[in-house]
Amino acid sequence: MHLIEARELSFRYDREWVVRNVTFTLQPGEFLGLLGPNGSGKSSLLKVVNGILRPQQGQISFENRELSSWSRRRLAQRMAMVAQEIQLDFPFTVLELVLMGRYPHLGALEFESGRDLAIARECMARVEIHDLENRLVTRLSGGERQRALVARALCQQPRCLLMDEPTAFLDLRHQLDLFTLTRELTARHGVGALVISHDINLAAQFCDRLLVMDRGSLAVQGTPEEVIRPEHLEAIYGCRLQVDRSPVSGKPRVTPVPQEEAKEYP
Repeated sequence: MHLIEARELSFRYDREWVVRNVTFTLQPGEFLGLLGPNGSGKSSLLKVVNGILRPQQGQISFENRELSSWSRRRLAQRMAMVAQEIQLDFPFTVLELVLMGRYPHLGALEFESGRDLAIARECMARVEIHDLENRLVTRLSGGERQRALVARALCQQPRCLLMDEPTAFLDLRHQLDLFTLTRELTARHGVGALVISHDINLAAQFCDRLLVMDRGSLAVQGTPEEVIRPEHLEAIYGCRLQVDRSPVSGKPRVTPVPQEEAKEYP
C-alpha cells in the first residue's frame, strides 16, 4: 500500500503554474528527499500533499483514499507537517506549543491527560529541548524554535511526516541529529517522511530516494546514486558541480565549482 500516491499533480496561483504534472509515491518506512533550487515549487507541492492547497489537475491519495475525502482532524491524526513559515507571536510556553500536537487525538472539550503530557515531554527530549518546557516560544532562538516545531509534529504520532527545510537555523550537530531521528522513525517505526532540503549532501546520506524539482516539474527521481550526477543537476542548479563519494558514508557527494575555477574544470 502506498502511503502517498500523487498522479499528474498540477497547481497554480492565478495564471502561474507552480507545480506541473508531478507524479510520485511515498511508501511506509521510506525517507524521501525533495530537492531543487529556490522557486522550483517544492513548498507548494508539500502544501498540496498536506491538503492545504487543492490541485487544479491530477489526483492525490493518502493510505489509498483520496486526500479530499479525509477530514482535517482525521488527517492530522495520521499526517504531521513542519512548515517553513510559521508565526509564533503568542506567548505560549514550549510545553504548550508541543502539546498542540495532541489536539487531533482529543475529543471535544477534552483536556490533555497525563499520557498526553508524557508523550509531549518524550518528544521534547528527542529533540533536546526538554529543559525549555517553561520558556516562552517568543524568547527562543531560531534553532530552538525549529526543534520545538519538530517536537510538536512528533507529538501527533503521525504515520506520515512532512517537513519543509527542517534544518534551517540548526547548527551542524542538530542538523545531523534531526536527520538521524527521521531515519530512525522511518526505519524502525514505519513512518513515511517527505522532507524538503537544500543540503544535497545531507539528503544523499540519509534519504532512500530523492525527487528533484525544476520550474515546477519533477526533473529527476531515484536513489541518491541515480540522481546525484552532474548531467542531472548542473542544468537545474545552473552551476558546475563535482560529484564524488563521501569518505565516511560512501554516498554521493556534491561540491560546487567556483566560476573562476570552472573554466579549467574538465
